[in-house]
Amino acid sequence: MYRHIIRPLLFLLPPERIHGLVAFALRLLCKIPGCLWLLHRLLRVSSPVLERELLGMRFTSPVGLAAGLDKNAEFFEAIGALGFAFVEVGTVTPKPQPGNPKPRSFRLVADGGLINRMGFNNKGVDYVKHRLSRNGRRPKNLIVGGNIGKNTATPNADAPHDYALCCRELYPHVDYLAVNVSCPNVSSLRDLQAGSELAAILGAVMAVRAEFEQRKPVLLKVSPDLSSEQLRSTVEVAERCGIDGYIATNTTTNREGLRTSAERLQAIGNGGLSGAPLAARATAMVRELRSVLGPDRPIIGVGGIMNEHDALERLRAGADLVQLYTGFVYGGPAMARRINRAILKQRR
Repeated sequence: MYRHIIRPLLFLLPPERIHGLVAFALRLLCKIPGCLWLLHRLLRVSSPVLERELLGMRFTSPVGLAAGLDKNAEFFEAIGALGFAFVEVGTVTPKPQPGNPKPRSFRLVADGGLINRMGFNNKGVDYVKHRLSRNGRRPKNLIVGGNIGKNTATPNADAPHDYALCCRELYPHVDYLAVNVSCPNVSSLRDLQAGSELAAILGAVMAVRAEFEQRKPVLLKVSPDLSSEQLRSTVEVAERCGIDGYIATNTTTNREGLRTSAERLQAIGNGGLSGAPLAARATAMVRELRSVLGPDRPIIGVGGIMNEHDALERLRAGADLVQLYTGFVYGGPAMARRINRAILKQRR
């Protein structure tokens, strides 16, 4: 029903407007008594076979929602009711910021993709902290991560301060933190992915973590546009700093092999590409990361997971968990259920 009726109607509107409508609907569901319980009953798949012990936490399934949808921690409970075992809120920056000028989100329907240049639009760390701390209806088994970044106006030299501030404010209210230095939509952000710049950011985050009694995991989100040499250099720095795991991958600036016309792509302009065109590269990066890291270091696979087959392939490539974003947009609210059922079927 979603793919054949609801999605075509939704796709008549601009992507960011649809995002706003979906966010409003999910916030509303959180306020109506019984709605989350009903969604949970309809869409959640429960089985010991699906459970994962990772990063010191028990995930009820390997399927989560990537950062970018619930930027401000306003409806993560509803996402949990849709069958997702974990939700990553953000990207969160120290100060509120509007992001890049609109329009900044574009569908590539022929390719099953999205291009966005949102630019870390969010309401700031104080607002997100307030949302996470006041919400008493968070399902006890739902794991919530916080994806952190720097403000666009912050020079790269001062980026460690922004990441440390976000870490300190969110740390008591999330289960893990994801350091985002790989988004292509913030000017010069990806210059921070390696070397002394990355070491300074991770060092600042780890220093903040040491202030707290409880040790929570810190993960690094990497770009799919890194070469093998760059990836290994990034991993070397991250491992030296004490990183707990990796999220592979962020969006790509690559436009090769798309069905969408060159004229249309030129009209859209810059931005990070997600969805089906990213699948092969994201899978290859998970496989390469697993080869570099060995069997034990946690990897979350994200990027181009559009259906059950994609999710299973990413897990076979070496991911311990998977995250959806564009696949959720194209596949609808039952995506987590379909993937979890496919995992169960495979295990029988």
